[in-house]
Amino acid sequence: MSPLAEESCVACRADSPRLTDAEIATLRREVPQWSVVERDGVPRLERAFTFPNFVEALAFTNALGALAEGVGHHPALTTEWGRVTVGWWTHAIAGLHRNDFVMAAKTDERYTSR
Repeated sequence: MSPLAEESCVACRADSPRLTDAEIATLRREVPQWSVVERDGVPRLERAFTFPNFVEALAFTNALGALAEGVGHHPALTTEWGRVTVGWWTHAIAGLHRNDFVMAAKTDERYTSR
């Protein structure tokens, strides 16, 4: 488990700084299965998780929804048969913040503990 999974999200405002490329590179080592992708001009962390069926994919989606709601930080979730794609970024800054890496690590933990 990544030490990031033990951290909590901090309140983020529109004037919070985005992570630098160097900070992103360092944090990516803790969540190596995640990719940094750009969607609509905004960098995000993204990973696809596989499941044997739709019911388990939907249960994972719902578990992530509850986790996200609990911390007030919400991902993009695409649920389909046998697959859930998760995208984390910080809407307030239209970019990546440490919170996104914390939540990626928590997502990995949720996936492995299911």
